[in-house]
Amino acid sequence: MDWIRWLLFSLVCAGGSLGLAWLGPVVPLPSWVRAPAGLLAVFVLPFASVLVPMLSLRRVPRKKRKLAWQLIVPLTAGVAMGVFGTEAGGDVALADRGRWTEAVVVDMDDSGTNYCRLRSTDGWSISPSLAEGDGCEDWVEEGHEMRVRYDPEGIAGPTEDTGDRDSGSDGTLLASLFGAAVVMGTWGGVRQSRWDREYGVA
Repeated sequence: MDWIRWLLFSLVCAGGSLGLAWLGPVVPLPSWVRAPAGLLAVFVLPFASVLVPMLSLRRVPRKKRKLAWQLIVPLTAGVAMGVFGTEAGGDVALADRGRWTEAVVVDMDDSGTNYCRLRSTDGWSISPSLAEGDGCEDWVEEGHEMRVRYDPEGIAGPTEDTGDRDSGSDGTLLASLFGAAVVMGTWGGVRQSRWDREYGVA
């Protein structure tokens, strides 16, 4: 049945986007695996959720093909899951293997979004840089000292000592995006297949 085929396809695309994005910082994956996995999560799988149903229109001439509006949802939700899934995975990674240390801001990039390059008071560099939402605010300057939680693997972004992050809201958002991508992707795929069959009969 069409709906089973498109349901499985939607589950693979949505689950792949979310799973690959989340696992990158949690496992942690080496950089040569993490980069292609991130590309798959944010771009390849979300666009596949639209392109594969379009390419399934074999009977419909190219100029007469149309896209079911439902397929816009798995595209946007897939990209969002790739982005927010990485952030949620970073939160889990910090909660699992993060360490606290006293750090000093050695450089600040304020061209747009703020990023602070940190060094521990012991003299070793902390990677990646501290983002604006995690403690690199406008009032922070070079030489400013702060207590941060960082990832020894250098994958998850550090955060200032401002309390535990709220993982519940992240889980709700990701679950909503996943559900929307699967439901709308299945519906859109079924509509595409129906158009293809109806054109062949006509």
